[in-house]
Amino acid sequence: MKEIIAIVDDEPDIVELIELNLKKEGFRSKGFNDAKSFYNYLKREIPDILILDLMLPDIDGIEICKYLKSNKNFSDIGIIMLTAKSDEFDKVFGLEIGADDYMTKPFSPRELIARIKALLRRKNGSKEKNNHNKKRVISIDNILKIYLDKYEVLVSNKPVKLTTTEFKILELLSSNRGWVFSRDQILDFLWGDEKVVVDRTIDVHIRHLRQKLGKAGKLIKNIRGVGYKLE
Repeated sequence: MKEIIAIVDDEPDIVELIELNLKKEGFRSKGFNDAKSFYNYLKREIPDILILDLMLPDIDGIEICKYLKSNKNFSDIGIIMLTAKSDEFDKVFGLEIGADDYMTKPFSPRELIARIKALLRRKNGSKEKNNHNKKRVISIDNILKIYLDKYEVLVSNKPVKLTTTEFKILELLSSNRGWVFSRDQILDFLWGDEKVVVDRTIDVHIRHLRQKLGKAGKLIKNIRGVGYKLE
């Protein structure tokens, strides 16, 4: 069964446009014009991806993102923020609270579909890897443990909740410990041929990843002018 993409936007025309393009690609979709109706929908079904507007009539999109990422039942939903706010601060803040990606209006439906597919590949790729690597565990200095089979990260034996993108970056760095990866290489790993984000996004995800990892965050080093590595 095809993945379900939910859209929450107070502009009916935008919801209709996105649903039309999703249908052409064979996806199932559910559109909502406010947060309340979306929350009621979550009682019945959990989407794979959420296209989320920030400026809604009842509850701010930022609050919806925070709620989903703090709730274990919904934290695996991939979130792509879609908003008229284009300031770098808004983009960075959206990524820092757990969104996987960010697009500004006006947007290209074709680009949005590409980002949805790329995010789904990252999510599904992790699941497939889990099925084939049931006992793969990366342990670093008795501080950081990464359970690839359970999509779980522990710092000093305490669980740390990461977004799909953050986990994939940590997996790349920890699986090739000591190697330096440029921002472009990390983007290629995450997005492949459908790389449609700027390298600035990687800096945001790395910073947020370090914060979440606490004392283990110091293991991720920035090699000035080159990229990142995990010592």
